Amino acid sequence: MDRLQSMRLFSKVVELGNFAKAAQALEMSNAVVTRYIADLEGHLGTRLLNRSTRKLSLTETGQIYLERVRQILADIDDADAVASYAAKKPSGTLRIYSVPHFGKAQLAPLLPQFAQEFPDVVLDIKITDHHVDLVEEGIDVGFFLDLQKIDGNMISRKLATSEVVLCASPDYLKKHGTPKTPDEISQHRCLNFSYEFLRDNWMVRNSCDGPELGRHIPIHSTVISNNADVLRVCALAGMGLALRTSFQLTDDVVSGRLVRLFPDQCFGRVSISMVYPSRRLLSAKVRSFVDFILAKYPHPENDIWLS
Repeated sequence: MDRLQSMRLFSKVVELGNFAKAAQALEMSNAVVTRYIADLEGHLGTRLLNRSTRKLSLTETGQIYLERVRQILADIDDADAVASYAAKKPSGTLRIYSVPHFGKAQLAPLLPQFAQEFPDVVLDIKITDHHVDLVEEGIDVGFFLDLQKIDGNMISRKLATSEVVLCASPDYLKKHGTPKTPDEISQHRCLNFSYEFLRDNWMVRNSCDGPELGRHIPIHSTVISNNADVLRVCALAGMGLALRTSFQLTDDVVSGRLVRLFPDQCFGRVSISMVYPSRRLLSAKVRSFVDFILAKYPHPENDIWLS
């Protein structure tokens, strides 16, 4: 008995709901499909399917076996795709989505290197704050923050962790003074994201790693925006204190354009993930890009921008 063939037939029978449809889909006779399933049950020594003239259902053992079989088949297909990919040259249009702040600050600088390594791949990049359905819009790879909802059917690979950093320009601090404690933030002008949970308060903890729940600091917002670039421009112009993710902040802090405040306090963390519709039979262009990006972020649990 061909065990792999039996597993594929069993999975297809369950997927389509009866033997006849599975036989038709696989271009086999009903008798052959029936025999394969019977041989599989005989080999395992247990019944996988409850059969009746009108209905087919899984036994409890069959349900457990199906879950493992689907995983095994997916792994085999993935291994085949890897081998096939090695013999193919990445080409065609690669459609990419990213949230603006990560796409502009981190993804964009990597694209020239990828393009140089894979010159036959055309990069089609969509940068937007709006929700994007990867499958519906034909996107091959997306970059999401953990604040966004990701379809559970997608493959999600965490790339990095980024701390949320409080900062201000030297001009603002010179004019309005530097807060000595987090509670003094309430006395300052704040540049705020338009998320509902940030509208009136910013949360601070003594550590991002501990179990402490943190405390809420009331704030006075003078600018509210859903766009990080707008808030950055306002912060650089000395208009107030701003919360920014570390992956957006590095160059501004190194250059002295912005000053990080309360580096020993935690104002939150966000995770950045790379998401794609399926790991099965990835095209050469998608797999080459996925592998390229993963090599750039080998330590997903670390904040590489504050290290």
